[in-house]
Amino acid sequence: MELNYHFRDASLAALALTHRSAGKPNNERMEFLGDALLGAIVAEMLYETHPKATEGEMSRLRAQLVNGQALAVMARELELGDRLKLGSGELKSGGFRRDSILADAFEALVAAVYLDGGFEACRDTVRTLFADRIAALPRSSKDAKTRLQEWLQAQGWPLPQYDLVATQGEDHARIFDVNCVVAEPLSIHATGRGSSRRLAEQDAAEVVLGRLLEAQDKR
Repeated sequence: MELNYHFRDASLAALALTHRSAGKPNNERMEFLGDALLGAIVAEMLYETHPKATEGEMSRLRAQLVNGQALAVMARELELGDRLKLGSGELKSGGFRRDSILADAFEALVAAVYLDGGFEACRDTVRTLFADRIAALPRSSKDAKTRLQEWLQAQGWPLPQYDLVATQGEDHARIFDVNCVVAEPLSIHATGRGSSRRLAEQDAAEVVLGRLLEAQDKR
């Protein structure tokens, strides 16, 4: 895989690949910016390619695409490890192979493209890098409640409880609000909305599952 971008200011690319162990300046600030840019651009791509997906499902897919492990894989495909600037301690301990360092460098490199060429250049680069991965995303035939229940069972956590919290509108256009609650130790909840109680439960389950998967990827 290639970055498919030519830097006008090569020092930005070099800074993006400079780990904090090498001293200052380093790529920490660029990593912060790159993380935000990746999240926004990948979210845009998912919004376009999954027109029927709920907020929760898109959150789950985004977490699947931009978590540390996934970004480290992309960094390896770009051979960023060979170009990292590390301090002596990280060099000796094999820091150029560490997922967290590689993922941070990938995010910083995205920021470097933005700083060098502007948002459209960054957007085009990220969309090119992620196009095949988004096209290959599996389309689950299981509904959100089933997927949430199976995930919780696999982790040994308590199963969710669904409570109708509100209804509104005329009988022919009723809207239902349902709260999905997963008890301690997770203590997470979300409210879903739909034209039937069943659809509202599915919407709430999708949001809860997305949050759980995103939290898991950040650990």
